[in-house]
Amino acid sequence: MVSTILAQASAGGGILGQVFLFGSIILIMYFFMIRPQQKKQKDTKKFIEEIKKGDDVVTIGGLHGKVSSVEGDVVFLELDRGLKVKVEKSAISADFTKKTTPTK
Repeated sequence: MVSTILAQASAGGGILGQVFLFGSIILIMYFFMIRPQQKKQKDTKKFIEEIKKGDDVVTIGGLHGKVSSVEGDVVFLELDRGLKVKVEKSAISADFTKKTTPTK
């Protein structure tokens, strides 16, 4: 009888340990995967909303250009003198204004 009581007590502790393990795994996934992804999406949305004339940007297709004008959700990029391309704001992926200066 004593052995059955001890077996039941140890089984209850195992379930509590498993709950703690799964809870900690979910917590780790949140802080290392979900939260950084949400921050990146927030920063990207803020960047797209703040695009202005004169910014050097790169599209998701790899085109490098300078913003010549912004009209609502449409951005006109100047790729070369006189060559302008019309793209959606959501197609712009990166800001190269800071990256164009050479570093030593």
